[in-house]
Amino acid sequence: MASKVATAVPVPPTIGRPAPSTTSSSSTSCHDPLALRNASHGGRDLEAAHAHGALRLSPHDFRVIRTLGTGTFARVCLVRPAEAVSDKSSRVFALKILRKTEVIRLKQLDHVRQERAILGDVTGHPFITNLVASFSDRDCLYILLDYVPGGEVFTYLRKMRPFSEPTARFYICELVLVLEYLHEQQGGVAYRDLKPENLLLDAEGHIKLVDFGFAKRLGRDGNKPVETYTLCGTPEYLAPEVIQNKGHTTAVDWWALGILLYEFLHGYPPFWHQNPIEIYKQIVEKPVAFPRQPATSSEAKDLIRQFCTVDRSKRLGNMSGGAARVKEHPFFQGVDWDDVYNRRNKGPIIPPIKSPDDSQCFERYPEDDGKHDDYTDEMAATYDLYFKDF
Repeated sequence: MASKVATAVPVPPTIGRPAPSTTSSSSTSCHDPLALRNASHGGRDLEAAHAHGALRLSPHDFRVIRTLGTGTFARVCLVRPAEAVSDKSSRVFALKILRKTEVIRLKQLDHVRQERAILGDVTGHPFITNLVASFSDRDCLYILLDYVPGGEVFTYLRKMRPFSEPTARFYICELVLVLEYLHEQQGGVAYRDLKPENLLLDAEGHIKLVDFGFAKRLGRDGNKPVETYTLCGTPEYLAPEVIQNKGHTTAVDWWALGILLYEFLHGYPPFWHQNPIEIYKQIVEKPVAFPRQPATSSEAKDLIRQFCTVDRSKRLGNMSGGAARVKEHPFFQGVDWDDVYNRRNKGPIIPPIKSPDDSQCFERYPEDDGKHDDYTDEMAATYDLYFKDF
């Protein structure tokens, strides 16, 4: 769930990728400490007060517990309200901190603004991380999110490699509902960075999709989705049309879901090389091949092949019928989709969470050393307008 710039460089699946990083108005001091105090007891007062404009947040309203992850231009911290009466009873959050100077230097203005806007639109889905608030100060942008304590699916996959087919099916079912929801948003939202590092587990073992830094609302031109041409994502999961710069739509997410299912069932993605360029060649030129071991069911193989179809007009999920047609595939035989949406099924992996602020499922990262480039008056004059939505 790291913040990214272009493409992430992979390492051999045989040794495991490096420990992944986790997951973006001028603010004033909190004028309603009671709201924060109420929130510290686990209520939703903080969100409600902020949503109605009664509460203007600043970083001083929170106390950092530890860093959960770092990226190219962002850091995600576990925080609790500074006014919390008790550490044991107080609610905790994930605070994503983006330094304005780095956002500007890496030309990520549009991605950051899109991330904030899309998170605000999709909050409330059972398998997407919830946006609580966003705010800013002189130097940074802040995105306050619900804390998801179970850690990254990547971590569990690295330990268990591979997942059993029932375990893989459980997570893929939840992701089918996520993609259906995103793609049916007005204009269609393409997520564009589906991978195990961007999937967290909550305390009950259900998926939470995080890091919307590459997500984009596409819009429509008549009955057709507007295509976009940005090369972004992680090499192993890129659809052929992204690599070939042909223009892409939400169809890229179904391709990535096929790659993800393959990785769940085998412990590594189907296309890999030390050099990303070689990965791109494999994706464009080679069909998905399955090893003899571990054995893969014919239904799983067929689903992966239908997702990983180079011709996107024939790609499952992107054809007529959309996600409804995906749900009818034999791989999902016997699945009650209402039960999936309502989280009635027990998660196959239950994280060892001992308390709401337990962070043992996340890797350890160095804390911020405070050494950063200044956000100058000249920068502020040019760019503050772009940050007004925070």
